[in-house]
Amino acid sequence: MTPGTEVIGPALGTGTGRGADAVPLPPLPVLPALPSPLPAQVREYIRASKAENTLRGYQSDWRGFCSWCEGRNVCPLPAAAEAVAAYIAECAGHLKPGSIQRRLNAIAEAHKAAGLDSPTHTGIVRNTMKGIRRTMGTAPTQKAAALTDDIRAMIDATDAGAIGLRDRALILLGFAGAFRRSELVGLDAEDCAFSKDGLTIALRRSKTDQEGAGRRVGIPYGSNPATCPVRTIQAWIEAAAVSSGPLFRSINRHGHLKPGRLSGIDVARVVKKLADRAGLDSAKYAGHSLRAGHATAAAIAGASERSIMNQTGHRSVQMVRRYIRQGSLFRENSGAKLGL
Repeated sequence: MTPGTEVIGPALGTGTGRGADAVPLPPLPVLPALPSPLPAQVREYIRASKAENTLRGYQSDWRGFCSWCEGRNVCPLPAAAEAVAAYIAECAGHLKPGSIQRRLNAIAEAHKAAGLDSPTHTGIVRNTMKGIRRTMGTAPTQKAAALTDDIRAMIDATDAGAIGLRDRALILLGFAGAFRRSELVGLDAEDCAFSKDGLTIALRRSKTDQEGAGRRVGIPYGSNPATCPVRTIQAWIEAAAVSSGPLFRSINRHGHLKPGRLSGIDVARVVKKLADRAGLDSAKYAGHSLRAGHATAAAIAGASERSIMNQTGHRSVQMVRRYIRQGSLFRENSGAKLGL
């Protein structure tokens, strides 16, 4: 590392080799008229400017690129455009275009942090990436949407006791609220407010709200008590005596509640477990199936784009319309008007 430089945020390095050192950043400017703690505060805010998951992704992708460069005796920082183009061309043999683009983003961020021009903006890299997209296609591989009948079947397949009650609460709230799995496991008991109209969830932070502005999501009462998300959440809170802290928690084999919250992977495991028990192909279902299922089922029932977006929190109409098109494939199909 160049003398006088420092690393702000997690180091983007492999720990070995010339390109594996932590990415050097220009020293912070000397501001004698400002209080001395300011540089440390600046560093903290810079670290907080990106989500932890994003930083971890950059670290992993940067290590992968550095390892590739080390094996070919080329310099990763600054990286030659030809080397980056060759790298992503090789990645196309085993990665999807979206994953390759993420690696390009990590390379660009590393160069930006070091005050260097990024090779990812050059013509050779851009054209290589464009060719990869045209050759491989860009349609995302999505998990199946869990529709209302699927949810009912999954609820019927839950265990008895505390685990079953928690799983029913998790599935029904995830489906009714169209929550991401990270949003579900991030909820605390204090975020739930019950009223005669239903349950109001205070969503403090989400994937598209990294600054924590927050929003409120309404969960109405269901017509069937067995699948009513509001009654089920109430029953879970009362049975588990969860008055504060994580709403959804681990339960040991003796049925005792643990203090720690569930993880996003735990949500996927619960969905897959119940899908399998319900006779569905569990390989096609995961945590996102609840959110996708809400949007698709709502579209099938004729809900408007606006109402779906209010519940899902989508900012892009294009993203929501993917679900609406899927839900309207047969409901608004011109082929049904052909008289065949």
